Amino acid sequence: MSSDLSDYKIIKEGEAEILMHAKNEVFYNKTQVNNRDISIAVLRTFISKRKQEHEAYLSKRTKGAQKASENGDSSELVKEEVPDTTAQEYHKSNGECEVEEEISPEERCSTVEEGSVKVTEECSTAEGHTNLSEGKGKRELKPPRVLEALSASGLRSLRYAREVEGIGQVIAVDNDKASVEACRRNIKFNGSVAASKVESHLDDARVYMLTHPKEFDVVDLDPYGSPSVFLDSAVQSTVDGGMLMCTATDMAVLCGGNGEVCYSKYGSYPLRGKYCHEMALRIVLACIESHANRYKRYIVPVLSVQMDFYLRVFVRIYTSASAMKNTPLKLSYVYQCTGCDSFHLQPIGRTISKNTSVRYLPGFGPVVPQECSDCGKKFNMGGPIWSAPIHDQEWVAAILADVKYMKDRYPAYDRISAVLTTISEELPDVPLFLSLHNLCATLKCTSPSAIIFRSAVINAGYRISGTHVNPLGLKSDAPMDVIWDIMRCWVRDHTLLKLVHCVALLLLLYLIFLMYLYG
Repeated sequence: MSSDLSDYKIIKEGEAEILMHAKNEVFYNKTQVNNRDISIAVLRTFISKRKQEHEAYLSKRTKGAQKASENGDSSELVKEEVPDTTAQEYHKSNGECEVEEEISPEERCSTVEEGSVKVTEECSTAEGHTNLSEGKGKRELKPPRVLEALSASGLRSLRYAREVEGIGQVIAVDNDKASVEACRRNIKFNGSVAASKVESHLDDARVYMLTHPKEFDVVDLDPYGSPSVFLDSAVQSTVDGGMLMCTATDMAVLCGGNGEVCYSKYGSYPLRGKYCHEMALRIVLACIESHANRYKRYIVPVLSVQMDFYLRVFVRIYTSASAMKNTPLKLSYVYQCTGCDSFHLQPIGRTISKNTSVRYLPGFGPVVPQECSDCGKKFNMGGPIWSAPIHDQEWVAAILADVKYMKDRYPAYDRISAVLTTISEELPDVPLFLSLHNLCATLKCTSPSAIIFRSAVINAGYRISGTHVNPLGLKSDAPMDVIWDIMRCWVRDHTLLKLVHCVALLLLLYLIFLMYLYG
């Protein structure tokens, strides 16, 4: 074995070690340590949240059973009725049959009507995907199964298996024979723990995911380039309430370098504003949502990160035909002025509530005139993008707390803790951001300090924060006309101040000249 290892170099990351051949036949990206560290932190939090949700579900079920017995209901637990607010109207054909709309597992497994308990006897829920068989009562939560769809050397899978407590089976899939051989070699090299948890398969990731529908609690996509061709099968392979982790490294395409290519891959047209990297995150989220909707599913983002040369999104996937109707409310088109930094969002849909019913209608438009009211130029239109929150602040706080508590176990602790801290301070409900330097470039003036600008926005009655995407970016819920009013005041006051300074300087020079002239 020593002779076999003589051609390899040992690379250690976290608690995992891999053998890298001198010829470097299998791809290894050292800079992706940030990506892997954040993924491990999210996976740890997911396992913890999943356990809490499972316990909450069992507690609710137990309380429901007790309430039923107190009310003298001797019948067994029966399947819950569809709530009026979420059920589709029954469609009758010749008065013979009724078709009921699918409802989400969390709706199906909840308790309704005080004094009576109605719980699905066998359900797969977001609260731990609990399966309750007849007569068996509660069943223990199984460890989560993880699929790494494009494993290469298997380093990510090995780190999951060795560093994440409570993890179950990890399946590493790759369609490159050399990569699978390297992965299996690395599994053996990492000892019995890795060998008992990690399996390597030679297969096309898309085929493997399609043939294993709703089998994995976590699906990890980290392709070389665009993930678009894997998304359809990935959303089908994830269980209800499961996690999809997705990386995209084709930032040039997503940020507007090739708009037509971006549209063909993601179904959205990018704009080349200062916010282009955040827009890239929102384009990928909108694309995942589009693929999920085809199967009556929808996504809930918990963390979305753009750093270095890639972006990484973490979303939970649920099944609900009724909740899926809200998708148009979460998507918007973007109008970007060609002459200044002004941008406006046009939601795709809206709702009207009447009594207990909700109607879904197209969004009102247009939100902008033909010409920009601030500079008179035309608008470019991009999107659609995900305009709902891209982070869950409760999750972000939990992830950050875990990272700080176990900082010795994260090789890239300094970087990921800084990014997560900035994300925790972002305004969650404000899409895209402004660049203070760009605003000043439009007005051809010197830039105020960020503190002065933030103070002006807050004093005007609006909120403002930074963004992890750009250290100079500022998120605010202030309308563009308020932003420009603040900048005009800055230019006016600053110009007057400069004029006073110039006059004072001229007077000083004149006095010096007089003193020199008359001794």
